Amino acid sequence: MKSHFGYPFAVVGLILGLVILLTTHTRSDACPFCTMQGQTLTGEINQASLVLFGTLKNARLSTNPAEAEGFTDLEIEAVIKDNPILEKKQTITLKRYLPQDNKKPYKYLVFCDVFEKKIDPYRGVAFDISTDVAKYLKGASAVVKEPVSKRLEFYFDYLDSSDLEVSNDAYKEFGNADYKDFQVMAPKLSASKVSSWIKDPKTPAFRLGLYASMLGHCGKKGDAIALRAIIDDSEKRQLGSLDGILASYTMLAPKEGWTLITDLMKNEKNDFMLRWGALRAVRFFFDHRPDIINKTQVKESLIPLLAQGDIADLAVEDLRKWKAWELSSQILGIKMTNSYKVAIVKRSVLRFAISASTANEEAKAFVTHLEKENPEGVKDAKELLKLEDQPPKPMLTPAKQ
Repeated sequence: MKSHFGYPFAVVGLILGLVILLTTHTRSDACPFCTMQGQTLTGEINQASLVLFGTLKNARLSTNPAEAEGFTDLEIEAVIKDNPILEKKQTITLKRYLPQDNKKPYKYLVFCDVFEKKIDPYRGVAFDISTDVAKYLKGASAVVKEPVSKRLEFYFDYLDSSDLEVSNDAYKEFGNADYKDFQVMAPKLSASKVSSWIKDPKTPAFRLGLYASMLGHCGKKGDAIALRAIIDDSEKRQLGSLDGILASYTMLAPKEGWTLITDLMKNEKNDFMLRWGALRAVRFFFDHRPDIINKTQVKESLIPLLAQGDIADLAVEDLRKWKAWELSSQILGIKMTNSYKVAIVKRSVLRFAISASTANEEAKAFVTHLEKENPEGVKDAKELLKLEDQPPKPMLTPAKQ
């Protein structure tokens, strides 16, 4: 996908997003095993006044550079979102000089505003000439008012589209969906089809978490064998999707799966990414499926991580957010281990103690002692916790020019 009318890629924002992804939870109600979220083509269409699809032709430079650098005609092949100003035109002229590459021609999806009774194209997205994006977007528009679970059934059919842009957009729709909606539709899916995607070596690694989750909802216990094979094969397993594969294996084979997850976390010799993948799978059961693994089991499964300095802070933060005050003794006991020598672990223990202090006397005493030893550190931690509790401010949407 190429942007031709517009804006620089937000590299800084991408880096920041990756940092947040690695250090915190994703939104608890969103698809837990999707690595791609954000604006979709359907979302962009909802914000536009007019959306057209077609071919660029007759690019020419302007004789008056003060007016525009040039002009290019868009031959309209499909109207994705209509506007009365179009008046059934078959061609519109863009105030852009966009010469086509004859060796690699593209078709374009063009997003437009309507300003002072004029069509103002502000973004164009290039697609391979074989694309089925027009059919895809018209189908998406037809189900836009359906329940989310029903819309996801439509997007499922495009996950294996030969058009990578369409396929990725459908995947992103799953990434944006709440788990509760996914949970409604996933059991209706074809287990054999999903299983074939998982086994296909051409399947992008980042999708395996979602596909495994689908199989966990629509498959049978026998399907767990394929997931276990991926987990056990150090060459085939993809660490970025390990949480979805582990959780789904556990959904199909609860006893075996939970034992595997807890064993992975207990063994400090395991690679950090293995233990972190297991931790993310544990989060899934707490946030979404306590009917499979109850919350008491989930909380207690993190205790072995408290002695592991490279991951203890993540476990403590989870237990704080889960209000596991009953485990205060174990968490405050980190002070007697090597984990406490790690600064970020020390801060996470303090944050836990502050949060637990209103309900747990041991935590209250811990905070009182540290207030004497490091008053500024305790004050700063309390201020940060207050900020965390504040609801996020709504993002400002710039007015259209």
